[in-house]
Amino acid sequence: MKFKSWLLRALSGLIYVGIIIGCIFWGNVPFSILAALFGVTAVIEFEKVCEGISENSLPALFLDAAGVVFLCFSWLLFPMLGWIVVYLCRMILELYTRNLRPIRNMAVSLMSQIYIGLPLGLMTCMGKYVGLHFILAIFLMIWINDTGAFVVGSLFGRHRLFERISPKKSWEGFFGGLGFTLLAAWLFAIGGGYFWDVRWNVITWLIFGLVVTLFSTWGDLVESLMKRSLHIKDSGNIIPGHGGILDRLDSLLLVMPAAFIFLIVLLAIRHPFPLV
Repeated sequence: MKFKSWLLRALSGLIYVGIIIGCIFWGNVPFSILAALFGVTAVIEFEKVCEGISENSLPALFLDAAGVVFLCFSWLLFPMLGWIVVYLCRMILELYTRNLRPIRNMAVSLMSQIYIGLPLGLMTCMGKYVGLHFILAIFLMIWINDTGAFVVGSLFGRHRLFERISPKKSWEGFFGGLGFTLLAAWLFAIGGGYFWDVRWNVITWLIFGLVVTLFSTWGDLVESLMKRSLHIKDSGNIIPGHGGILDRLDSLLLVMPAAFIFLIVLLAIRHPFPLV
């Protein structure tokens, strides 16, 4: 029985990875559509576990999902304007819902769009203007970090990393994931040429690998904190053996903003611009 559950988890994970890689090689529009589908599903999961979904909450949920879709296509001008319209409509909608907790409702809505939609929007923007192969490198680093942390932590984990939030995570697992990620970054640098759409030397790749590891770990812990506070194990069950889409995106949701800042800082260092 344990082998069957492990096999199901492995197969569903491979399908998930295959869909992402396939859409990356397909192009910006298919990848943005995939990001939007993931985003809408994650928003539904997030609001379901936070507030519950009822007939009265459907208009707000529709607007929140629409906002995430617009953000995923924000590399075009008009979808970004569409998100602004959605934001205005969502605030005004609360005037007419007669809900007893309007501030909580608006906070959940805005968090769903910022926590989920903004990172996915940054991801598709970087895919459009930096290159989808760079996005592939980020996904590979996250997956390699997760795998390294799991393997090393399972074998050698003794010292808890953040026991209050995630009792199973260990410092040994963290450094194992970091080691695997830095090895991947080194291989990207020496063997990738311009395949990854960025012209980085080994040092830059290694620093970026460190950034990905840190924010991937923090992203996982942030979602663990939310799930612990809500007394749930998974955000959903759409991916057999893995939980919900939000459970799979948790690391990505902090890595993408960090990667975007990394690119901006790197650009500012290489091409300084006046502040005034």
